Order: sequence, then structure tokens, then C-alpha cells
Amino acid sequence: MITDPIGDMIARIKNGYLARHKKILLPYSKIKHQIADILVQEKYLVDAELVGDTPAKKELKLVLRYERKDPAIKEIKRISKPGLRVYHQTKTLKSPLSGLGVAIITTSKGIMTVKQAKKQKLGGEVLLEVW
Repeated sequence: MITDPIGDMIARIKNGYLARHKKILLPYSKIKHQIADILVQEKYLVDAELVGDTPAKKELKLVLRYERKDPAIKEIKRISKPGLRVYHQTKTLKSPLSGLGVAIITTSKGIMTVKQAKKQKLGGEVLLEVW
């Protein structure tokens, strides 16, 4: 049993890049799929798709992106952890590296990037940062 599924997802992505894999498989959950879709949208991953037909065999297949043999993700870090949740209001939300990176946040309207949350004037729990 995994106590922090998002932390496990981050570790698997990092390990996939370190081992130079083209794709990785994760246990499926809706929140991981939504995070992966944002990473695809922001051009950090090539594709994210659901594999498996029964609930017990569902997996999330992520295709990793490389730019001239270098990983597209330089760093990915978990911000809000199970032992210490991090919440921000709209005014205090910031993108990592002065806007060069992406922060993913969960709000009352779903999971989105900080830029999208600021446009909708929403705050919430900061899940992770990517650059």
C-alpha cells in the first residue's frame, strides 16, 4: 500500500528519466491521470494513457519526452506532502523559476496550473512544481 501516490508518481518519473526509459507504467488513479494530462499539455511528457480494462489491472502509461537526448523535466518536486499540506490564496500563488516552470494546484474546480488558477481567481493546495 502506497501512502503518498503522487510522491510515488514523481519518484517513478524521475527514475524513468535516470534510466533513460521511453515509457513508464504507474498504478492508475484519476488524480495521477489529471496531473499527467497537465504535464502532456505543458510539453513535459509526450503522452499519458489508460491501459487495462478491469479496475484491478488499470495502469497509467506515460511516454517520457526527451529533447536532444536530455530529459524534458529537469526537476520535479512534491510541495504539499501528507504530513505537511501547503495551501495558497490567489494572491500568494507563484510559478517556479519566475514563470519558466509549472506549479500544479488542486482547487475547488479541479486540478490545474497556477496560471489557470490565477485567471479564475482560485487558490488551493499546491501539489508539485516542474521545470
